[in-house]
Amino acid sequence: MYDIILSFITAFLLVYLAIPSIINIAKVKHLYDVPDHRKSHDEVVPTLGGVAIFAGVIFSIILWTPFEVFGDLQYILCSFIIIFLIGAKDDILPMSPYRKMMGQIFACFILVFKAQVRLTSLYGIFGVYEMPEIASILLSMFTILVIINAFNLIDGINGLTGSLATLISITLGTWFFLVDRVDLAIIAFSLAGATIAFLRYNITPARIFMGDTGSMLIGLISAILVIEFIEIHTEIQGSPYAFKAVPAVAVGILILPLFDTLRVFVVRLAKGKSPLHPDRSHIHHLLLDAGLSHMQATSVLLIVNLAFIFFVVFFQDLGNLKLLIIILLMASVLTFIPGLISKSKKRGEVRS
Repeated sequence: MYDIILSFITAFLLVYLAIPSIINIAKVKHLYDVPDHRKSHDEVVPTLGGVAIFAGVIFSIILWTPFEVFGDLQYILCSFIIIFLIGAKDDILPMSPYRKMMGQIFACFILVFKAQVRLTSLYGIFGVYEMPEIASILLSMFTILVIINAFNLIDGINGLTGSLATLISITLGTWFFLVDRVDLAIIAFSLAGATIAFLRYNITPARIFMGDTGSMLIGLISAILVIEFIEIHTEIQGSPYAFKAVPAVAVGILILPLFDTLRVFVVRLAKGKSPLHPDRSHIHHLLLDAGLSHMQATSVLLIVNLAFIFFVVFFQDLGNLKLLIIILLMASVLTFIPGLISKSKKRGEVRS
């Protein structure tokens, strides 16, 4: 218990104290995010906040994880470093999406084959329970890649990714504490401490962005936590802390980044564009176009994600497939509303 609390405090303090120096360095070296037609900000802003998040998380994990439960954590830290190097390179000198993907695949390879962060069961979805090894490996790597890039893509307005990371990590970290997985709880609360400290400098007016370094690291950690959340349920049957419809509950916890990525990819493909082609079709862009400020949009999306978490927990008895269909339909309807308002507002501006 004390190790978990201390990990949170350590990450928070390190990030809180480091970011002012990083902002100064970024200004001196002109390491800015320059606004363009896709961006939601009007001024140049330093982009190296992810460096502080990485330092706070990794230092806190190494310092407070008890040696006797460290286990495969060394491989997880190796994957953190790979993602950090890719993200830092891209924040300073942009890389092509395909080169970033190759680095992400390498990090996934380490997690799946060395750290054994792997999905082994679909819990009866489409009648599938335990999966063959090849299917398990491919699905696990695909899941990690999707979650990494989901957080990378949703990082578009002040406070959003940091707020979602805080919500998700505290939710999963609390559960890991309850089932006595101290190592995973420390990872989760280290991330929560780091992102809360980062938000102090990222809320409007933002003084720094986390960049790809931060968003991809958050995605990687979220992927590890949610896969372990699903897998641990195979070992705790009958526990008062075990959930029914575990995969659906996991999707509900990550609903905003996952669904927004799915929706954006479908929209881009429908327009004949590459799914990796950047545009302003994300849900946070629709909320901004509907008239909300950055912090209003962030607050709305955070509350919606929290509501989905409560919903999937409360209705877990429905089973995986039914619950997944319901939350996807709910997310579709909720996404349609700001899109409709945004289009209506644009038509009104054209007429006037």
